[in-house]
Amino acid sequence: MATTSGGTRPVQNLIDLLLPLLLTALLIALCIQLLLPFVGLLLWTIILAICFNPLQEKLLAKGWRPGRAAMLLGGVLVALILIPTAIAAIHAASSIPGLVEGIRTGAVDVRPPPASLEGVPIVGPKIHAAWAQAANDFPAFLKGHGEQMKAFTKWLLAQAGSTFVVVLVLILAIILAAVALAYAKTIRAFFAALFARITGSRQQGEHLMDIIAATVRSVANGVIGVAFVQALLVGIGFFVVGVPGAGLLSLLAFMLGIVQVPVLIVTLPAIAWAFSTQSTTVAVIFTVWSVIGGLSDAVLKPMLIGHGLEVPMPIILLGVIGGVMAYGLVGLFIGAVILAVGYVLFYEWLGKPVAGAAKAEEPAS
Repeated sequence: MATTSGGTRPVQNLIDLLLPLLLTALLIALCIQLLLPFVGLLLWTIILAICFNPLQEKLLAKGWRPGRAAMLLGGVLVALILIPTAIAAIHAASSIPGLVEGIRTGAVDVRPPPASLEGVPIVGPKIHAAWAQAANDFPAFLKGHGEQMKAFTKWLLAQAGSTFVVVLVLILAIILAAVALAYAKTIRAFFAALFARITGSRQQGEHLMDIIAATVRSVANGVIGVAFVQALLVGIGFFVVGVPGAGLLSLLAFMLGIVQVPVLIVTLPAIAWAFSTQSTTVAVIFTVWSVIGGLSDAVLKPMLIGHGLEVPMPIILLGVIGGVMAYGLVGLFIGAVILAVGYVLFYEWLGKPVAGAAKAEEPAS
């Protein structure tokens, strides 16, 4: 019996070791499964809270209560972000069903193409011929390109539905961001303890939190802010000159600016349209304005991206572009944060801490 008892002891010890680990892993997996549908919403909540936390701190320093300051900033978020985005998105999405119905019935009124389009090398004549056919006899054009137009209408309807979902997510993110700002100190203490536990050093954990927060704000100002200024400038030109679809083109310019694609892709066709329909003086003024607006990011980005960061601007831009390609719009921040943290940790591993890095480590309590 003693031998049998001695033989079962290692088995019992193994069970005592593995069972808590298994239960812990199961609990973590269930928590992740429950939170997975809300990952995008939580990420945007954290991003908005980080961007507006400095304003919250200033209000608290002036004697405001956390709840009142959070309500004020929630109103600012609604005024600056939600209302303009919702108006533009809903206006663009609401026009899509009518356009789709017009395409299906052949009742779409297509303007003739500009004559200058035919002079574009390689693709110009083909695009001009197809455009002219659509303008002269759209039902015939629809019959000849039925499959392509069918796929295009499905894509348009999908985009209209996703636009309303994005607006809904943005509303919820703003509400949750205001709540998070009201409990900013508690949330920061939680993440400070988490990063201290991961890194083994409270000072290093605080340093990484500062890098993440500064990177998010840098991307918000230097990428989204610059894209907004670009879209605003070229959009003013579109509306003043009367470019068809000025609102959609402005929204497209904004999206292209976010993903770091030159806005000239949108402005060049508008310039060609202006020279074919407007007077030479108006077209030249519009061209100069569009070029200034399209190239404004070359001046604004170095001023805003990486300002106050210990991470070079090219690293942030690479993270932005790679993040968008990998994770979509929220990848703007995810990619930049990952590369920024990786850059700092890599330099510290080399024994060459970047500016502002922790000089000494303090064991986590």
